[in-house]
Amino acid sequence: MQLDKFTDYALRVLITLAVRTPARVPTSEIAGIFGLSENHLSKVATQLAREGFVSSERGRNGGLTLARPAEEITLGAVVRAMKRGQPVVECFGPNKSCLILPACGLRAPLAQAQEAFFATLDGYTLADATQARHTLGNLLNV
Repeated sequence: MQLDKFTDYALRVLITLAVRTPARVPTSEIAGIFGLSENHLSKVATQLAREGFVSSERGRNGGLTLARPAEEITLGAVVRAMKRGQPVVECFGPNKSCLILPACGLRAPLAQAQEAFFATLDGYTLADATQARHTLGNLLNV
């Protein structure tokens, strides 16, 4: 299973916020740290806020903070929310036009693999991913 950029960026935002907790961090600052488009990262931040992972404050002293402790945010929940139900293969979604679909032996193993992927991520929290907080802080110029 491959993470798309949107999900990758969401995880980077959350890691940055976990390392910087309880500070409020502007999206522009996170974009600068990772060399990403501020516009694209704003969309990621909006989705993270909509899903309840971050709180967003507008204005001069605005920015993002974690909406709940890093120990309560599982990586599986984040990836599921960011992927927004995107299937691992086309036939898991609404497109059922594949020629071999009626006899395909890939669907069951791929569905099982997808569930195993999420089950593994469900076993880890954002706190687990930021155990090397001091080193991460140095890398993120905190």
